[in-house]
Amino acid sequence: MQEKTRCKIYAPEIECDFTRHPILEPSFLYGGNPPKELRGKFLLAHESDAEYLTPESLPEGFEMIELKGHFFNMAGFRSPDGVVYLADCLSSKETLEKYQIGFIYDVLAYLETLEKVKSMEGRIFVPSHAPVTEDIAELAQYNINKVNEIAELITELCAQPLCFEALLKKLFDHYSLVMNFQQYALVGSTVKSYLTYLKDMGKIEACFEDNMLVWKKV
Repeated sequence: MQEKTRCKIYAPEIECDFTRHPILEPSFLYGGNPPKELRGKFLLAHESDAEYLTPESLPEGFEMIELKGHFFNMAGFRSPDGVVYLADCLSSKETLEKYQIGFIYDVLAYLETLEKVKSMEGRIFVPSHAPVTEDIAELAQYNINKVNEIAELITELCAQPLCFEALLKKLFDHYSLVMNFQQYALVGSTVKSYLTYLKDMGKIEACFEDNMLVWKKV
């Protein structure tokens, strides 16, 4: 689109860097130099000449809404006529039932964003991964419930000390998911974010046994 129209592209903070340097995404998800299976168009977009998004960049009357958690600095927008664009901050029930573990970078920030969305007022809400609706509260709560369900499941699975790979297998088996490189990267990165969240909440602990990092329920 940019090549054909010479339009400007804006993205907030670190999202702008990922847009300029898309290799950051598969590298971040994999935790190292990504193999070729993670360098397809799904995770490795073409570079775009993006500029940093600021409130001053927006058309007159538009408001930028901070929606952190799903990714680093994701943002939504409210238009002058009361339409709220929610980006990827929540998923439809059908999507969550199919994939179960939706991608999250920061679980605590994501829950805070969902609580904020749940109480939002607007004429119409437009999520990227759910139908347009006049009432977003029910779907926001459904997403909150799913996050809490997964957090509780991980906590219970760690009643017996588990290394990350063993935990990931148990989660895939529990939700009847099929492992491949993309799922390993996306779900694996998310599970690590859950582990950080649960550790910070004091519900699990990390320790090293026989040169292996294991996670235990407190």
